[in-house]
Amino acid sequence: MAARSLWRTRAKLLVVGSAVCGGSGAAFIASSEDPSRTLKLCTNIPVRLFRNTVTAASIAFDYEYSLSGLAEGSNERAKVKHEVHLRSAQKLQELCFKNGGIYIKLGQHIGQLDYLVPEEYVHTMRESMLNKCPVSSYEQVCEVFKKEVGETPDKVFAEFDPVPIASASLAQVHVARTHTGEKVAVKVQHSHLTDSAAADTAAVGVIVNTLHRIFPSFDYRWLLDEMSESLPKELDFMVEAKNNEKCLDNFRKISPHIAEYVYAPTIYWNLSSSKLLTMEFMDGAQVNDVAKLKKLGIQPYEVSKLVSQTFAEMMFKHGFVHCDPHAANLIVRPSGKRNIYGKQKPQLVLLDHGLYKELDFNTRFNYASLWKALVFSDANAIKKHSEKLGAGDDLYALFAGILTMRPWKQVIDTSVDHLVIQGTKEDRSELQMYASQYFPQISELLRRLPRVILLMLKTNDCLRSVNNELLQGSSLESFLIIGKVSSEAVLEAKWSEKKSLVKWLNVWLEGLSVEARLWVMQFALWVLQVRKTLTI
Repeated sequence: MAARSLWRTRAKLLVVGSAVCGGSGAAFIASSEDPSRTLKLCTNIPVRLFRNTVTAASIAFDYEYSLSGLAEGSNERAKVKHEVHLRSAQKLQELCFKNGGIYIKLGQHIGQLDYLVPEEYVHTMRESMLNKCPVSSYEQVCEVFKKEVGETPDKVFAEFDPVPIASASLAQVHVARTHTGEKVAVKVQHSHLTDSAAADTAAVGVIVNTLHRIFPSFDYRWLLDEMSESLPKELDFMVEAKNNEKCLDNFRKISPHIAEYVYAPTIYWNLSSSKLLTMEFMDGAQVNDVAKLKKLGIQPYEVSKLVSQTFAEMMFKHGFVHCDPHAANLIVRPSGKRNIYGKQKPQLVLLDHGLYKELDFNTRFNYASLWKALVFSDANAIKKHSEKLGAGDDLYALFAGILTMRPWKQVIDTSVDHLVIQGTKEDRSELQMYASQYFPQISELLRRLPRVILLMLKTNDCLRSVNNELLQGSSLESFLIIGKVSSEAVLEAKWSEKKSLVKWLNVWLEGLSVEARLWVMQFALWVLQVRKTLTI
């Protein structure tokens, strides 16, 4: 009797509790500014969290069960691990597409982390995340317009194409024409992203932290921290518009020698808000569209040099860096000027200015000094500046390898082309072998490095991918440009310090030495190019 009474009491409490919770939830939804949107969020977020939990559990079990009992370093374990990586990457890809929003962004981040995460994840995410992003319906676009400017697109613009020309993880782009006749691109944020972003980030955090507890070597909490910091800025298009203008202003003031070859679209401030961004329409070739570049009379080699110069100036001199330079965000068009051979000089148009990072003076100086040392094969300076950036005295060689995608013995090789990657299968296999072999050390290095340097690694990977597509490998000329700009930045920093006559003389002599070494490398490059031409 007592047991039955207790059961009835519990049942009553459960019913009352359910009623109270349900009633409170209904009251909360009904009293919100937009009940339908609140209801959608309250139902969607638990569903996403459930998907996250199931996917994470499935991946964790697959690794634990499939690798159990297989000897570390054996061929069988390597084969099974490859299969588990592939299955897990496909599960993660499916989760990102189902959940959408910031999950797509997370997938894109993973797809750009060459050799920092297993290659199966990189290839799976890269092949899908940039080209298969979700598209908002025209009704959803109208909803955003009404909320932001109080009118539908057909009222705000003289013409507005309801079909987007591009869609990304956070927004999509439509072509329109203003009432004064200008052709513009209108970036419209996917609806409800701002509302669900915080909850989605927290949900992803639970999964990442859980996986780290189960597998200590799986430590990608830094990626979550970075997304938590950068996502609110990327969701505010006013921040993007200001970054756009600051970027161009930096080139005009700090790098006037290439300012006319770097461009960003003009912003229409009166037609923009935190979730709508109207800008000048840009026509040209995507940076990796080699066939179209050649039709425009532009040589891919010249584009590669301009991309290298542009981002070297940002990283080493401006300290204000566009951190999402994948191919879809880089447009190339003729500049109207020609080189000595009569070929069109390219102009690089930078799109999507939502993700920028600022490097403080010390970080910028040490990063520039490190790249200068890498180009000149200076082992002592590589160690010194790697340690100052947080790599420690035990992982500096690994840090240098990740930056250059070259093994340490090649990093410190004094040959002029020691950092050049040919893009062959042998090169890729060697890099993938090192990534697999040193995975725990790579995870530890990523944990140590400041997040701003982690974003520089991601930027390097994006630029390396662009150069590979343009030239089928890396270019010695690109490394010469990096060596030159980083050296200039280091010398400028040293000149800016108050110093004695002796220190002034040392800096002056260092400048002469750098110029001489760069000249020798340039001459060696010319000899290599002549030799290559003669053997064709």
